[in-house]
Amino acid sequence: MSVTHAGKWKALAAGVSAVLVGLTLPTVAATPAAATTTAYDDTYYANAIGKTGTALKGSLHTIIKSQTKISYSAVWEALKVTDQDPNNSGNVVLLYSGISRSKSLNGGDVGDWNREHTWAQSHGDFGTSAGPGTDLHHLRPEDVQVNSIRGNKDFDNGGSSFTNSGGSLTDSNSFEPRDAVKGDVARMILYMAVRYEGDDSWPDLEPNDTVTNGSVPYHGRLSVLKQWNEEDPPSTSETRRNELIYSTYQHNRNPFIDHPEWVEAIW
Repeated sequence: MSVTHAGKWKALAAGVSAVLVGLTLPTVAATPAAATTTAYDDTYYANAIGKTGTALKGSLHTIIKSQTKISYSAVWEALKVTDQDPNNSGNVVLLYSGISRSKSLNGGDVGDWNREHTWAQSHGDFGTSAGPGTDLHHLRPEDVQVNSIRGNKDFDNGGSSFTNSGGSLTDSNSFEPRDAVKGDVARMILYMAVRYEGDDSWPDLEPNDTVTNGSVPYHGRLSVLKQWNEEDPPSTSETRRNELIYSTYQHNRNPFIDHPEWVEAIW
């Protein structure tokens, strides 16, 4: 074979090889959240470290189940501390709208803020009694009217804007919080699913992948919540809030703020 023909065959072979590689290379999977290390791993979380799946969920339930319960009326004053505006000590920051509003405007009238149950209290019908109804890890301040618009809808992507939405969206059966707190919402919902397992007179709360849960003790949409956890990692304010609830009020932690990678490890 001439040198010229040999060169052509080598070039052809190289081209075919490149095409075959392009056809056979597997799709690269998304990188999971990197494992984190906290000051509590050797103490508070010692029995959970290294576990996955149901074993991890069970260990975390045992750990965070021990908590000091507060009354629903006490939630008012607690939220003024846990959700204080870092730029204005006289205000709280509202969860879905992102508005900074005076701490004194808590109540039930238009222009007030009230106590939003991120895990809708009708999803399991636990009301406002001490327990899931007063758990600060999922209770947040929100504008009265925005709270009403959210109602008991499950969480999902999509919808339309509304007054004081702050970027949040809603449709007939779901609610999408603003981007800055999507991860917060996911971690609050999944905290509730681990803390309340039906062994202390409260319903067994679980996430699922629907948006039509109504009064059953489920909350969706799990696939979207997992996505939000990845896209919006814990912020400084979320970490500060977790510390305050642990040190001052309930003395338990939201493990998914400390270890967001545990969401994927369980679900």
